[in-house]
Amino acid sequence: MFAWSYSVVWRSRCATGLAIGLLLAFATAGAADAPHPMAERTAACTACHGTLGKAGPDGYYPRLAGKPAGYLYNQLRNFQESRRHYTLMAGLLAPLGPDYLRDMATYFSELDVPYPAPARSGAPTAVLARGKSLVLQGDQALGIPACVACHGATLTGVQPNTPGLLGLPRDYLNAQLGGWQTGQRKAHAPDCMADIARKLSVDDVNAATQWLSSQTLPTSTKPAAQRPAALPGALALPPCGSAP
Repeated sequence: MFAWSYSVVWRSRCATGLAIGLLLAFATAGAADAPHPMAERTAACTACHGTLGKAGPDGYYPRLAGKPAGYLYNQLRNFQESRRHYTLMAGLLAPLGPDYLRDMATYFSELDVPYPAPARSGAPTAVLARGKSLVLQGDQALGIPACVACHGATLTGVQPNTPGLLGLPRDYLNAQLGGWQTGQRKAHAPDCMADIARKLSVDDVNAATQWLSSQTLPTSTKPAAQRPAALPGALALPPCGSAP
């Protein structure tokens, strides 16, 4: 059920875009007196991730715009250091230093680009109800904390290191949870997301992603300044090394 394959045509277009973007980035960076607009320097990113990082059209290249800068920076380092695996990303990032990556992350985090309308889910009511329950309340019997406990009360993320979950295609959410479950995606230990994902059954992953991908975003899509207070009786959040 996890969606792993990419469109061959789109991957080819992305590879071409990455090559052009790299030439632009290093050409502008190498000209002593030339301006360095980050839009040009990130052309290799937006070739796949969409104009201004609004997300690629195929559901696998996620939105970059408006995500917390700390999260974006940590993911760039994760690709560099093989905690996340995608050959095009690894090749693009290999020659870039930490300061450059921080500049990229900050640029995308400050972009305010409208989100598309959510997809309509055709899942049964019971499936959506289970998904909503997992996201908002968790499952104490399974040791699964609520998604909102880390990702914010409105699920738009928390500064500086936690991404939002709304506005993402279901295929992408499925692929990432599958990556956590199988070790294709990792974080610094203790890897709390891997631990949580492995407690989710196939049906629960489906329920959660069906519900998340069909939700309308709130008026403010900015990441919250801090996590919400824990509800009485809620599971304690596990230790997380995702953002060292």
